[in-house]
Amino acid sequence: MEQNSEVKEKAPRKIRKTRVGVVTSAKMQKSITVSLDIKVMHPKYGKFLHKTTKFMAHDEKNEAREGDTVKIMETRPLSKNKSWRLVEIIERAK
Repeated sequence: MEQNSEVKEKAPRKIRKTRVGVVTSAKMQKSITVSLDIKVMHPKYGKFLHKTTKFMAHDEKNEAREGDTVKIMETRPLSKNKSWRLVEIIERAK
């Protein structure tokens, strides 16, 4: 039997999605809720509507507070609802 002494190279990582939003809830331990406000045009009437999408994100150091503008990145599922993690705090709430 011959052993394969070559080291297998790992495939390069795919580009992960990033989003910028506002923290709407930071009451949980190591978790935050981030809301993204998106403008969507109505297909028939052409009026722009505001659509809000909420993401649960992992905040390891509990540093984000309500009202902060943050950048989050997609990651492996951490719980039932959490598949995003906090990358950086762009702007603190006033």
